[in-house]
Amino acid sequence: MKINLKRPHAFASILMIGAINVCMGATHHPTAQDEGPLRHHSFVDIQEDSLRANHKIIYIDGKPVQLTEEHLDSVRRMIDMFYFDQFRNFSDPAAPYFLFMSKDAQLAMGVGGCVRMRAWYDWGGAIPANGFAPYLIPMEPDPTNMRKFGTTPSGSTLFFRVIGRNKKLGDYQLYIEANFNGYGGKDFHLKKAYASINDWTIGYASTTFSDPAALPPTVDASGPNNKLSSTSVLVRYMHNFGKHWTLATSVETPASAMSLDENTKKVTDWLPDFAAFMQYAWGRSEHIRLAGIVRTLSYRDLLQKKNFNKVGWGLLLSGVVHPIPQLTAYGNVCYGQGYESLCGDLQIGNYDLVAMPDGSGKMYAPFALGWNLGVQYNILPNLFASLTFSESRYFAKEGTDGSEYKWGNFLAANVFWNITPRIQCGLEFDTGERKNIDGRHRRAQRVGAMAQFSF
Repeated sequence: MKINLKRPHAFASILMIGAINVCMGATHHPTAQDEGPLRHHSFVDIQEDSLRANHKIIYIDGKPVQLTEEHLDSVRRMIDMFYFDQFRNFSDPAAPYFLFMSKDAQLAMGVGGCVRMRAWYDWGGAIPANGFAPYLIPMEPDPTNMRKFGTTPSGSTLFFRVIGRNKKLGDYQLYIEANFNGYGGKDFHLKKAYASINDWTIGYASTTFSDPAALPPTVDASGPNNKLSSTSVLVRYMHNFGKHWTLATSVETPASAMSLDENTKKVTDWLPDFAAFMQYAWGRSEHIRLAGIVRTLSYRDLLQKKNFNKVGWGLLLSGVVHPIPQLTAYGNVCYGQGYESLCGDLQIGNYDLVAMPDGSGKMYAPFALGWNLGVQYNILPNLFASLTFSESRYFAKEGTDGSEYKWGNFLAANVFWNITPRIQCGLEFDTGERKNIDGRHRRAQRVGAMAQFSF
């Protein structure tokens, strides 16, 4: 048997913010991130409320005899747990439309995902990738590849999630997600696979050294060119303190990338990365976060026949805020050395450790700086436009080959329309520039479109 929790929107009173809050408040189950009944919903929160209400519940052990308010609160709490995730990003799929739930609303299970199609057009020298990455801008474009029209189903997703409460274990969940973005942009590719019990998470999940919720929305899959969004096998402890503070720390599997020469050799990664963050949150979707990571990077000097260890580290300051209900601001800045394999454009190169230009057999961990700022304005809760600018800078030693990457920037202007809570389309203009150490630089541009259906 099933029950439909879907409720109609109050779009007719969209400009009366107080009235909207009253209308939508009944669908919201308070979490630790709420500041109270006087807090106005942002338009982003209102759109998320439409997703929270857009589900069909199928009871796996018989429908309850009476649907009391207490029972409905338990159902809403289960649905909220699909969305209340410190590592949830704008492009992540919604909770499944069909949710299997126990009669007592203490166990929920769903299989969901999204079908996502992207198309784009490059001119003035095509980027050889589905994603728009300034690092890949060709400095000497091929005359036969100046323009390109491309399409891809990459980003279409399937996931399986179980969420429950147990008297002994407390809250727990199991999650597996895979994308069709493997070989050729079509093969099935594991994205996440983890288990959580209360404050502990173990498995293949987003690194603690990231803040996906603070990344601005983009049609292009690559997003800002300083984007921190890597995944690794990890063990994480994350705990909420009071209504506003969250602390997380993790031990993560390393995957360093190095630029070697004939006198250097990489030593197998032998120590885990250590990451942590501290976050202050207010409202439902506003926060500021400070994250950090420490890494051990090892190499062998073939001239001295000795192994050496370098320390890599990174810091990330990020946040998202709604100055007024219609406006959302996203931002982050990251800095460090030896963390480049985790960071946007620089992931494409091998910059955690780089051989000294003089061929001495020594290696160094270069510094890198990245930042982005995004502004989103919601005309309606289901219709918004946004503007994003980001930049990555790589600081190489003097004497490095002049054709090496020095910095790149990225700008995106887009509009998104949620035709229904589960059907979304978007249109975007992207432009970016790459500059090399020798001063040569070149700009590229792209127009992209996206359509997706979440189920």
